[in-house]
Parts: sequence; C-alpha cells; structure tokens
Amino acid sequence: MDAFKDFYLVSPLPGSMIPVSVLTLASLYLLQVYRQRQRTTRIRGPQSPNWLFGLAKTLLDSTATTELYQQWATEYGPVFKVPGVFGQSKVILWDPKAISHFFARDTWFYNQTPFNKIAVRATIGRGVLWADGESHKRQRRALNPAFSAAAIRSLTYVLHDAAHKTVIAWNSEIESNQGTHCAVIDVQQWMNHISLDSAGIGILSHDFGALDGNDSDVLHVLNAFSSSSNVSNNLVILAQNFPFILKLPLPRTQFARRFSLIIGKICQEMLSRTRKEKETGGAEQGDKSCLGLLLKAEKSGENAGLTPQEALDEARVLLLAGFETTAVSMTWALVELAQNPGTQTKLRDECLEFGSTPSYDDLTNKLPYLDAVVNEVLRLHAPLKEIPRSATQEDVIPLSEPMRTAAGNFTESVCIPKGTVVVIPLAALNCSVSMWGPDAKTFKPSRWFEGDEDTHEAREALHGYRHLMTFGDGARMCLGRLFALTEIKAVLFVLVRNFVFEMADGPGMQVGEDLGTLPRPRVVGSDASSVPLRVRRYEV
Repeated sequence: MDAFKDFYLVSPLPGSMIPVSVLTLASLYLLQVYRQRQRTTRIRGPQSPNWLFGLAKTLLDSTATTELYQQWATEYGPVFKVPGVFGQSKVILWDPKAISHFFARDTWFYNQTPFNKIAVRATIGRGVLWADGESHKRQRRALNPAFSAAAIRSLTYVLHDAAHKTVIAWNSEIESNQGTHCAVIDVQQWMNHISLDSAGIGILSHDFGALDGNDSDVLHVLNAFSSSSNVSNNLVILAQNFPFILKLPLPRTQFARRFSLIIGKICQEMLSRTRKEKETGGAEQGDKSCLGLLLKAEKSGENAGLTPQEALDEARVLLLAGFETTAVSMTWALVELAQNPGTQTKLRDECLEFGSTPSYDDLTNKLPYLDAVVNEVLRLHAPLKEIPRSATQEDVIPLSEPMRTAAGNFTESVCIPKGTVVVIPLAALNCSVSMWGPDAKTFKPSRWFEGDEDTHEAREALHGYRHLMTFGDGARMCLGRLFALTEIKAVLFVLVRNFVFEMADGPGMQVGEDLGTLPRPRVVGSDASSVPLRVRRYEV
C-alpha cells in the first residue's frame, strides 16, 4: 500500500487512470478487511438487551458481575464477548492460559484504553500507571528499588508505629465510655488515617499527622476522591467509548483536575524540600526512601531515569495508591473478622502466642494464619475489579482446552483484531468456582492450608501472587504489593492482640460495597460512608 501511495504522489496520473487507481486501492483495502475477518475468531457471548447501552449498565454492579461472568464462561466458553455501547463488544478472558498470555504481552501489545489514558493523566499525570511500552519499562525500573523486600524490611517499624498510635487512641475512647467498656468506632476513617500516615512516612518521607489529629488538606482531598460516587452511570459508560467526554467541563472532570492540582502541589513541596535538604547536606546520604530514590532516578537523565515532571507524577501515583487500596483492604479485613468471630479468635491466639513485635520476615514467614486471613481478604475483596486493555495489533490467544466458536467449530486459540478491548475480570476470577471450588464466595482462611485438587491445576496456570488476581500479573503487577501486604499484616497483628471487634448493630448488620472510586465497604441501608464496629479491649 505504501508503494502505491508513493508512486501516485510523485507521478501525476491521467484523468482516465484515477478511477482505476481508486478502484485498485479500494479492492486491496476490502481484501485486507476480508482476510482479517476470516482470521478473526467468531466468539460467542450473551445477547444485547438494547443497542444503546448493551449490558454495560448491568456490569456496573460488581456483585452481579461476578455471578454473570461465571455463568457466561460456563455457557459460552472461557473467552466470550459482552455487548456494550452502540453494539461495540469487549472480549472477556476467563481461561488461565489465555490470561497468562495476556499478562506476558501487557504494556507492549496490550495498552491502556483511551478512556483510561485520559482519566489517569487528568488525575495523577503521566506516571507509571499511565505509561505503556518502553516508557513504562523505564519508569518501573526507576521505582523498583524503593519497593524491594530490603526496602520494605527497613520500613516495617513505621507500620507498627501507626498501629500502636491507633491502639492508644482507641483505648482513650473506650475509657471515656466507662459504663459500656467499649466504643463504636468508624474503622474506615481510622484505616484511612493509618494508611495515609504510613504512606506519607514510609514512601514520601513526610508525616501527615492524621493519627495525631492533624486536619490536613491532603486528607480531605483523598477522602473526597475515594468517596466520590455521585457520578452519572450513563456518563461513565459513554465516556469509555467516547473518551473526549472526559475533556468536557463536567463536575467530575473538574474535580479530577482540582484533585490533581492539590496533590501535585503537596508532592511538589515534598520533592522541593528533599532536594534542598540533599543540596545542603540536611538529608541522609544514601537515602533509601522512595522519595530519595525518585530524586536519584531523576538525576540519572531523561533516557535512563525520570524527568522532573515524571518524578512529580510518580509521587502522585504513590500517594494515591498507597493510601486508597490499602485502607480499603484493612477495613474489609476488620469487617470480616467482626462477622467471623471464630476466625478472629484463632487469629488472636496465633498473634498472642507469637509474643514479640514481628519483623518483616516474621510477618512474611512465621504467622501462617495471619497470612491466610490476609490472603482470603484480598481474594474476596480485590480493590480493583477488572482491567481493560486495547490490542495494539492482531493477536492469537492460546487456550487451555478447545472452545466452541459462534460458527460451531472448535478452536484451540482465539484470533482478535487490532483495537479489540480485552478485559481481565480480576475480582470475578478470585471468586470463580472453577478456580476456588464451590465455596469460592465464602470467607474461609482454612482453604489456604487444605488445598483443593479439583481446582489446583486451574489456579496454578495463574502466575499472580498466590495465584490471586488482586495484584494483577506481568509487567504491570502491583509495584507496592510487598508494602501493602506488610502494612495489612502489621496493623492486624497489633489491633487483634488488643481488641475484640463486633458488628455495631449485632450479627445481622449487613455490609455491602459502595460504588465509589474503589469498592469500599458500606453498611447496607446507610447513606454514610462510615463502617462502625463495636470495639472492646481484649481481656486475658
């Protein structure tokens, strides 16, 4: 095609040749489209209830999504398509081999969708969450040392300190209620405080003082961001297909810009302060904090390290990610312990028997039931529900076993064209009966000791952390997973040793998901974003 184009550009054509040339080019184009359609696998999937929105509205309910994905995978095969806006479809991968293939090619052959690109850039800039390909590889390489096991090992004391500050505050609150010897505490608010202070000190070398009662701007804006669910579902759905909507002066997009400016200003101040400290000798030489490593990467030059703008954008990413996802997981952990008193007692016994304050290695290797509880919380309550990607070129996706196509044939691979939106349903896979057995939707830490031979092989094909999809996999696997795991374990270890948790309104109190930025827990029937639990001291 390029040869034809070059020829016509340099050689003026007689009038009689123009129709022939147009016909030739059109024929070549149609032949190319025909061949692509012949190669493209006709994938089965549910019928669209209407042409305008398809099933997009139905899939906004994450609880229903998990059930539907399992049902459709059984009915249509482990790779199926789901109709969306204006007849466009997304391809859902449920097959373990197909998912592994996808993650092996993520950021190179599968890029962020246009919607995600614009949304991420507007909120936290062009950092590692925004980048693809070589840019992503370079940024990730610059950040990796800050989240190594050695780096997290040296920060474990920060996480313990945050938990012990919480114990002191809760004891004071319980003492003020002398008649009841307990207190009803909004654990979600406190987990936000723990997460912000831990991320501030451990990642950005800055104490926000949330646990000390410091009413900072950053806490307000992060809380507003995490609880912002007053967005039109129709608008969100349409924006995924028409991302230019995100550039319109709508309330949600204006909030994202304000959020970006406020967080950017805070991070810029921290970066500038640390730069000055280093120049004047006020900062420790060989600073191993994440902020110090960001500045070190910044100095290494644009080609190998980070530009000043990228360093600022990475700081935004780390602050938001370090606050939001871990706070959500710790809140869900306390809710599950309150709803499962037997599990809570068993976990407390292990933590009390261990004795001294555990080190990073102890938290990782020497508290097996704590490990099982945390894994089960992360399995049932993945902060990120799914990840969509756009195929940058035609791809042939291998399958674990033959699958029937819409044409009635059986195939061992699926060919998708360039531009196809492919979705990995992280949360649904974590609750898949085929992966985790018939009790997949039940909170059951003992599954991490028992094993299940019937589903073991399917899980083994998934290479994520403990075969979970919570942290993703491949080049984009969650950078801060070790920090998050260590923080959740350190906080639970301290809190469970000191307190007993119960549902504030009795065992019948139901907690569902609040459809905000991430699926935070919320008491069913309540308009408030709080999660009140009854907390009393543990008496030996």
